[in-house]
Amino acid sequence: MLGTSRKGLGETLTANPLHEQVGERIIERIVDGTWPEGFVLPPEQELARQLGVSEGTIRRAMQALTADGLLMRRRRTGTVVTGRAPCHSLEHYYRYYRLHSREGRLVQSQTRNLDLGRRPPTEAEIVRLKLPDASEVGTLTRIRLSEGRPVMIDRIVLPLHRLHSFPNDVAEMPPLIYKWLLDNHGLRLGALRETVTARLATDADRVLLELSEAPEALLDIDVTAYDQMNEPLLLMHHAALTSAHCLVNEVR
Repeated sequence: MLGTSRKGLGETLTANPLHEQVGERIIERIVDGTWPEGFVLPPEQELARQLGVSEGTIRRAMQALTADGLLMRRRRTGTVVTGRAPCHSLEHYYRYYRLHSREGRLVQSQTRNLDLGRRPPTEAEIVRLKLPDASEVGTLTRIRLSEGRPVMIDRIVLPLHRLHSFPNDVAEMPPLIYKWLLDNHGLRLGALRETVTARLATDADRVLLELSEAPEALLDIDVTAYDQMNEPLLLMHHAALTSAHCLVNEVR
């Protein structure tokens, strides 16, 4: 997902396998707009020098990203950024959300946390999250901005009985929820189930998205996330503007 701190190309790679770490650096630059559509990547030899890895490692990373559709090879030009979305494998949910322009280009966005709280769960949340008796849920409301304008509302519900700790201050909640769950609680994302519907924006939506009184369509994306043991991890509801952006689902 977007919003993560970006590592410089010259930093030492410590995790294995190395070609996946190289791919991570490249993806970060594509997603955050540093390397836009049509950008020609430095030669493999130069990338290898900057990263301190072998050209073979660079080549493996390039091959994987080309297979995923992020890069393409052009004769006499080199390796070029396609501007297409990465395949929507779970690993990409740690870095960005599938927000795209109407033309299908990746869109850079920022996350702003608005409200954090605790409360008793609703009956539907008890069922979907398989909550024990007397359990509370944590809630987070945030918006995503593109070019400084709100384009999406995220409403997140977390089962507190599965978390070692939960912040009291909204400023302490990081933008990458799945990464936070993994790093702080050892909970790894294993699967996602989404339902997608459409509706008109409510008055509450209008306030958060800074909309006028004119009718505005929203795309509702309702997500249940599961861990690797197929136990519910969180609920997330996205409400996204559709006038300039769209949801892309690329299947390979």
